[in-house]
Order: sequence, then C-alpha cells, then structure tokens
Amino acid sequence: MSFKARLAAQYLKAGGVISHPTDTIQGLACLPCFEHAMQRILQLKYRSANKGLILLASDVRYFTDYVDDALQLTSIKNTKVPTTYLLKANQQTSKLLTGEFNTIALRLTDNVLITKLCQANNSALVSTSANTSGRKSATSVLELNVFFKQELDFIIAPRNYNNPPSRIINLDTGEQLR
Repeated sequence: MSFKARLAAQYLKAGGVISHPTDTIQGLACLPCFEHAMQRILQLKYRSANKGLILLASDVRYFTDYVDDALQLTSIKNTKVPTTYLLKANQQTSKLLTGEFNTIALRLTDNVLITKLCQANNSALVSTSANTSGRKSATSVLELNVFFKQELDFIIAPRNYNNPPSRIINLDTGEQLR
C-alpha cells in the first residue's frame, strides 16, 4: 500500500474525514462507525441530513451490516458504468446514512485506492462528492481547501475525471432514478 493510502487509512481509523479520488469524482469519506465524522461531512458540505449518504466498497461483504436482506447483495454488480443501488436498510442503520428514506445507497467499485482503504479498515466508506451545496465537485487541492476551509484531515489529490455521476437504481423496483 502506498504511503498516502496508509496515511488515509489511519485518518479514517481515527474517525477522520478525508478527500480522495473515487471511480467517478473527488469524494469525501469517513468510516460509517463514526457518527461524528458523518455529521462533520454534512456540516462541511452544508448538506441536509435528510438526504442520506452513500456507502462505497470494494466487496459486498462490507455492506451486510446495513441492509435488511443480505441476499439482495448478490444482485449488486460492479459494472462498467458506475452504479449506486438503493436497498432496504435495516433498523440499526444510522439515519445519517439513510436520511429520510428507508433505503441505503450502496456502490461497489474496483477502484484500487478504495479497495485498499476498505481492506485496511475492514469497512465500507461513507462517500459523497467533494463539494459544497450548489457547486461542482472539487478538481484541485486548492478548491478542496477553499470549499472546506482547510478542515479536512487528509487529502489525496484529485485526478482528471471524464466520468458521469453514477446511475442510481432502486433494486426493489428496478427503477433508474439517475
């Protein structure tokens, strides 16, 4: 694991908030076991807690503690088009993850950095775009520092993105929401 990935994993393990490249955009992340870190992400983004957050992982096993029916996880595939799936959340799942909904948003990726961060922490990552309300996602360390007033614990520099945002599919209904 690279030095930066090891440092990022340590910040996550300590309850920190990091920014890192994802498979689609520059993201903000924390571990879902730290409510204070999820609240911090919402505050940094000026985002309503009613919207919920996404869990991003390299393996579906990191999602089992958050869904009502673990058998549904077999339907989640890592596709060429990044896809976020909505599944019914279990009762124990934090409202910071589900927002005002009874579903949780899950995205599987083979992104090497995310794979290493998940493995190092034996956990999915809470994920959201690295922007504040109404702005496009940050594309440089300077933008990250301006958007978040240098309050992130660690930054892995953005890369160039040409990908559209992930599509969103409700796994129960099959409806594509984006």
